[in-house]
Amino acid sequence: MEARKTITLAYTGASGMLYGLRLLELLLAGGHRVYLLYSQAAQIVAHQELQLALPSRPREAEQLFRERFNAAEGQLRVFGREEWFAPVASGSNPPDAMVVCPCTMGTLAAIAAGLSQRLIERAADVTLKENRKLILVPRETPFSAIHLENMLRLARNGAVILPANPGFYNQPATVQDIVDFIVARILDHLGVSHSLAPRWGEDNQASRIGKD
Repeated sequence: MEARKTITLAYTGASGMLYGLRLLELLLAGGHRVYLLYSQAAQIVAHQELQLALPSRPREAEQLFRERFNAAEGQLRVFGREEWFAPVASGSNPPDAMVVCPCTMGTLAAIAAGLSQRLIERAADVTLKENRKLILVPRETPFSAIHLENMLRLARNGAVILPANPGFYNQPATVQDIVDFIVARILDHLGVSHSLAPRWGEDNQASRIGKD
């Protein structure tokens, strides 16, 4: 049986909220504990892209997502942007891993600079300093030299930079297939089992690509 993990998941104001919601759904379905954080800009994006109103009050958000994804009591905790007594704010109680999905270039830059003005940045800083896995999922194009330098700095310090760039060798038929391609890669790096898509070499058609 797969060991249950504690994952900090953060939403910021980049496009691609579908990725973050799908990741939350699958983590909760797998029985993992999730600490959820999101920025004010993420609330705007969620409404713009999905007509989803993310509550400003953490307890209301917990109820919303527990009901939406049928989560167990206490499995999901939501923290405010400056809730400094949250477990994620201290290295004495770090999660197993943290994912920022989607991740803005502003959040990425703040993490790269070691800033901790908001709980998301502090949680990422804690994750890095405690040598836990930090996965950043930027959704931006093109990348400027500043963006690339910040990503390189983070990668050199142990972060995983996993842009939301889906592949198409599995011939996706729906938007959900495209979303699941990225979420599957995130879950792989978290060490969380899934069956979202066939792996390279497991599908005969995929394995022939490049040989014809």
